[in-house]
Amino acid sequence: MMKKYLSLVCFVLLLPQIGIAQKIKGSDTVLPLAQKEAEVYMQKHPSATVTVTGGGSGVGISALLEGTTDIAQSSRKIKFDEKLKLKNKEKEVIEVIVAYDALAVIVHPNNPITKLTREQLEALFRGKIKNWKELGGPDLKVIPYARETSSGTYEFFKESVLKYKNYMNGIMSMPATGSVIQSISQTEGAIGYVGLAYLNKDVKAIQVSYDQGQSYSNPSVSHANDHSYPIVRPLYFYYIKSEEAIVKPFIDYILSDEGQKIASELGFIKVIK
Repeated sequence: MMKKYLSLVCFVLLLPQIGIAQKIKGSDTVLPLAQKEAEVYMQKHPSATVTVTGGGSGVGISALLEGTTDIAQSSRKIKFDEKLKLKNKEKEVIEVIVAYDALAVIVHPNNPITKLTREQLEALFRGKIKNWKELGGPDLKVIPYARETSSGTYEFFKESVLKYKNYMNGIMSMPATGSVIQSISQTEGAIGYVGLAYLNKDVKAIQVSYDQGQSYSNPSVSHANDHSYPIVRPLYFYYIKSEEAIVKPFIDYILSDEGQKIASELGFIKVIK
């Protein structure tokens, strides 16, 4: 019995040094970060295999519950009922913040509107403002785009911008961040939101005010760091404590100076140690 125990201890101690296959699933916001970190990590550790897929925060946490992923990546905090389901399966979940993200509000590049207050954003996404001319813009119907309900970004925007009020009925719901970008780039009256790392020249980011128009700030790493940009949220990895030896080497790499430098280069905000 003691021999078997010692063999198990030796195996666990050797885990960080041997090739380990890990699956990471969940948030589309975290996806580019996890993919790039995995790519560099596997270059440094050729015997390791890390596969990363999206699908949304809720999808990742469900996969963790079902045992089909080793790490759930999430742009929202795990819900009480999700923790309860894991506890009922005798699974203790561990939470790690791997970076922070500024959520950018975006419109079509031709839209002359450059700044909006939180109250105006709330009205736009709740269907109270229906035409851009109500805000001094062109005579164009407002077409809001949101993420699907399994997305942590959908929930965070509802919490931070809508103050827990419901989105308008019939809002355009997109399955992935890339589809939000594509839709808004092709629709002049559109408005939506994406993680800072997804911003590109096909859409325009709006300056946002959370003090009723006294001050505005555009989404950027520097403005998130100095707290002048208000729509910022933590990004999480969740894993089962009993699997810690398998996932910890990769998580430790992401939280290292090198890993956090990669996060910053991608447009995420570093974790302050």
